[in-house]
Amino acid sequence: MGWVTVGAYLLTSLISLRVAMAGLRPAKSAFKERMFWLFLCIVLLALALNKQLDLQSFLTAAGRCAARMNGWYDQRHIVQKQFILVLVVVAVSMSLLVARSMRATRARTGLAVLGLGVVTCFVLVRALSFHGVDALIGLRVYGIEMNWVLELFGLILIALGALLHPWRADAAKRRHD
Repeated sequence: MGWVTVGAYLLTSLISLRVAMAGLRPAKSAFKERMFWLFLCIVLLALALNKQLDLQSFLTAAGRCAARMNGWYDQRHIVQKQFILVLVVVAVSMSLLVARSMRATRARTGLAVLGLGVVTCFVLVRALSFHGVDALIGLRVYGIEMNWVLELFGLILIALGALLHPWRADAAKRRHD
């Protein structure tokens, strides 16, 4: 399922890039919208790379090693809690900032913004899972793990938002004319 998820990230990233490239209108809101879709493309590409390389496990191992080498391994839970708090604040702030800045284009970007929020929540849950939330995301319902549902649902929302975006229809119409 890991490869399927990486493929979903890459495909959704590519679809987001196509929407960004299709939006050639010069209006200010169009520029912000293109930047949003380009931002999504880059974020999804980075998450695909992370998914494949398992960078969070490397970060956890490096942190554990640093804690042992510097003598604060017994107090590592304090650092973990602070790291998680910073991660939550940054992720929530970023999500709110993106949602607010895209509110004028809600009809065209709403699904993608919601999908980005779901993916952000999933990333937070994964970050927390290193510290005791594994039971939640490892829960299986009819053989399907909840972490698959959370992660892929966000990507599906983004992809649907991109595929239903009017710029794609405008670009397709221009190609056929």
